[in-house]
Amino acid sequence: MKNTVIIIATIFIFLILYFLQVNFFNWFTIAGVSPNLFVILVLFLGLFAGKRVGVPMGIFFGILLDFFASKKIGISAIVLGTIGIIAGILDKNFSKDSKITIILMTILSTSIYEIGVYILNYIIISTNIEILLFIRILLIEVIYNAILTIILYPILQKLGYYIEEAFRGKQILTRYY
Repeated sequence: MKNTVIIIATIFIFLILYFLQVNFFNWFTIAGVSPNLFVILVLFLGLFAGKRVGVPMGIFFGILLDFFASKKIGISAIVLGTIGIIAGILDKNFSKDSKITIILMTILSTSIYEIGVYILNYIIISTNIEILLFIRILLIEVIYNAILTIILYPILQKLGYYIEEAFRGKQILTRYY
């Protein structure tokens, strides 16, 4: 029951983030680039709830994003699902208590997302290759997501440990080394 409530709350958070992404952050772009809040959401779900939650939620959120704003349905779903898998792998190898580690994970996830979407768009839609523009957008979005992660880290960490306890229960190791 607790897990169901958390999943419903996560979907509600997704809708709030979608509203912020579409309305609020369009006013606060850096060189025309806005942050990708969904990468941060799926990363934290994968880190704290594990691959079993991160992957399906990443695919579900990706399908919703593609349905609302994309030319082809499935591209964001594939890449956000991959972010969920990577987050589950990173959870096993790195500490979630270190802010620097979380920032590096956010940078890695944002880079993987943007590169994956770019490659899949090139393969499926046959878009033009503009490497310099892509690198500029990637760097700005990585910096923007890292800054948002720094700002939101205390809230995300508290919610994350609550989610981790609900989904993993007694399976988690103590966080005190």
